[in-house]
Amino acid sequence: MSGVHETGDDRSGGRGGGLPAAGTFVAPGNPSPSLPKASYADSTPFGRLGSQPSGRLVDLTLTLRRGQRGVDWETARTVERDGWNARTLHLYSHCGTHLDAPVHFAAGPETIDQMPLDRLMGPAWVVRIPNLPPRALIEITHLGTVADLFQPGDSLLLHTGWSAHADNPALYRDGLPRVSEALARWCVEHGVRILGVEPPSVADVNHLPEVTLIHKVLLGGGAVIVEGLTNLDQLAGPKTFFAALPLKIEGGDGCPCRAFAVEECG
Repeated sequence: MSGVHETGDDRSGGRGGGLPAAGTFVAPGNPSPSLPKASYADSTPFGRLGSQPSGRLVDLTLTLRRGQRGVDWETARTVERDGWNARTLHLYSHCGTHLDAPVHFAAGPETIDQMPLDRLMGPAWVVRIPNLPPRALIEITHLGTVADLFQPGDSLLLHTGWSAHADNPALYRDGLPRVSEALARWCVEHGVRILGVEPPSVADVNHLPEVTLIHKVLLGGGAVIVEGLTNLDQLAGPKTFFAALPLKIEGGDGCPCRAFAVEECG
């Protein structure tokens, strides 16, 4: 089925809707991500240049709103006064749905503008991890059968439902489920392209040794980190095509991004 269908309202992303048990997956038969660069475009839902995406677009991005942590703006121009509307934005580089560059934790010299686009997209497994209590550790065992089906160059999207707490900053930020050191090292050893999570961080932001270690393991090992995802409950299959595209900011340590998935239409 050709054509594009878009869905995703982050106001309800991840809130409600039963999460299937972890580890209940089937092999989807998606193409291997380890294709030569010349043919990589043909392995994505976008096909050859000039063609339209084939599938259902799902927006996985939180809407930035004034008053959120690290988000503010002011009116720069108005139609009535200047002839057009414009704002001056004041954004923390790790607000909302965002992507981390290695330089964020001195895990490497690479900055956000130096990250090639082909590292910011590709096939991704959706790992369902329901009913995690606050501050729980996410372990290798939570991957279920994905650990066996995973191929180097695939990505992981950890669907915990944590985006349901985005409007409760104390719980969302201070009680978040954390990626364990063992899982972080597994991601590096198995060639995870992108690790995407719903909480605003992969580790405890109030514990500097932990948050530093987990970021350094992942970023230093070549994994891209995307934090603050939402609407993962709207992904129907066990595997999808995922992309997270930040602004190209010179020397950037991170940046809010537009994250989305393209699901095949049956």
